[in-house]
Amino acid sequence: MLYYSLVFLIVALVAGVLGFGGIAGAAAGIAKILFFVFLVLLVLSVIAGRFRKV
Repeated sequence: MLYYSLVFLIVALVAGVLGFGGIAGAAAGIAKILFFVFLVLLVLSVIAGRFRKV
């Protein structure tokens, strides 16, 4: 999932440089959403791992 957020971030940067504002905004929005979903899943995984070991 982190891979996809990085891909969409790169697509947004390239589209922004080339002047495609709508595509850049959409790709940046998708990258943000995927990144935060990844962070939430990471935190939940760490918390579950801590409780499983105890």
